[in-house]
Amino acid sequence: MASLYTQQGKNIRRTWFLMGGFLVFIIAIGYFVAWYLQEPGILYVAVAFSLVMNISAYWFSDKVALASTGSHEADPQQYRELHRIVENLAITAGLPKPRVYVMEEDAPNAFAAGRDPKHAVVSVTTGLLQKLERSELEGVIAHELSHIGNRDILVMTVAVVLAGLVAMLADLFLRVSFWGGGNHDRGGRGNALVMAVGLIGIILAPIAAQLIQLAISRRREFLADASGALLTRYPDGLASALVKISSYEGPMKRASHATAHLFISNPFGAHEAGRFVARLFATHPPVGERISALTEMRV
Repeated sequence: MASLYTQQGKNIRRTWFLMGGFLVFIIAIGYFVAWYLQEPGILYVAVAFSLVMNISAYWFSDKVALASTGSHEADPQQYRELHRIVENLAITAGLPKPRVYVMEEDAPNAFAAGRDPKHAVVSVTTGLLQKLERSELEGVIAHELSHIGNRDILVMTVAVVLAGLVAMLADLFLRVSFWGGGNHDRGGRGNALVMAVGLIGIILAPIAAQLIQLAISRRREFLADASGALLTRYPDGLASALVKISSYEGPMKRASHATAHLFISNPFGAHEAGRFVARLFATHPPVGERISALTEMRV
C-alpha cells in the first residue's frame, strides 16, 4: 500500500520536468510569433515572461489559490476544534502544521496548497464544518495533508499556472493574426508549412496542458484517499464525508475551472449542470469508485 511519502521524489521531479517542458514550449511559441511578425523582441518577451511565470508558480502558488477561492485565515479561538484536528493529524503524519484557512461557502469542500510542507495551507468551507461529524472532518483533513506530504499540490498548481500562460499566449497570437501584421513577402511552401505547424501548436497547447492537468489530478486522488485513511486508521470516516460532500446540490460561489482540481470533490455541485461540468472537466475520479476503494481497505 502506498504511504504518505512514496510519491514525494517522483512528484518533485515531475514538477521540474513540467516547468522545463513548458519553458521550452513557450519559447518555441514565441519564436513562431516573432518569425511571423518579424519582431525579434517578441521572443525575448516570451522568454522573460515564461521565466517570471515559472518562478511565480513555484513561490506564490498558495497565495494564488487562497486569493482565487476567497479564503481567509481561520481564527484560532473561533475555529479551535479545526486547528486542533489539523495539528494532531499533522503531528501523526510527521508534517509541520499547515496554516489554516476558511472559505465562507455553504457547499462542503476543502483544498490544500503550497510548494512544500513548510509553506502549506489547508482551507475548508464553513459548510464543511457545519455538515461533517468529527471523524468525517478528520478524514478530509487527512486527505489534504496527504496531498501536502506527497507534493501533489505543487505539481497541480504549477501545471495550472503554466497552462494559463500558454492559453494567454495562444489568445494573444490569434488576436494579432486577425489584426494582421508582419512581413508577408517571405512566402513559399516551406514558410506556409512552418506557419501551419506553429498555428496548430498554439491552438492545441491549452488542450494539451489541460490533459496534463487532468491526468495528474485524477491519478493522485486515489493515493491521497488511501494515505489519508491510513493516517486516521478509519477509512469509513473519509468515505462518509465524500458521500455528504458529493451529494450537495449547489455549486460553490467561487467555483472555477482553474481551481476545481484543488478541491477534494467537484466544486460545481451535484445538480445536473454541475455533473455536466464535472464530466467535461473531469479533474476527479468518480466518487463511487473512491468510496468503494475506501470501504474495501483494511487498516
